[in-house]
Amino acid sequence: MITIKENVKNIEEFNYLFDSVGWGAHEDEVSKKALDNTYYSVSIYDDDKIIGYGRLIGDTICYMYIHDIIVVPSYQNKKIGTMIMNKLIDKVKELKKENPYLRVYLGASKGKEDFYKHFDFIEREKFDLGPGMIYKG
Repeated sequence: MITIKENVKNIEEFNYLFDSVGWGAHEDEVSKKALDNTYYSVSIYDDDKIIGYGRLIGDTICYMYIHDIIVVPSYQNKKIGTMIMNKLIDKVKELKKENPYLRVYLGASKGKEDFYKHFDFIEREKFDLGPGMIYKG
């Protein structure tokens, strides 16, 4: 049975998911700090097994960032990512009641842009906003 849990901070599950999609697990201390600094998260389980995860990080009033949308490969293309995004967008809508101008960003993995377009995300370059960028240093 598929269930959704909010704000689970399980280091082992977090690292398992990173490994499952080839991103590589972090050291436990790094994962703990990342989870502790997460504003809101959604974990999806099949019975007691973690199969998906996503989180919101940010200041909750001006800027938020949707991060780490992860679905175990054997569960991809089964609407698990959609479940995660719907819960995260619901939380964003709550935050936007306080500031309707809250900006919400995400960095889509290459080839996943169309998935996020279903949730009203745009590619910045196409709207004269400049490309999304990442610090490499």
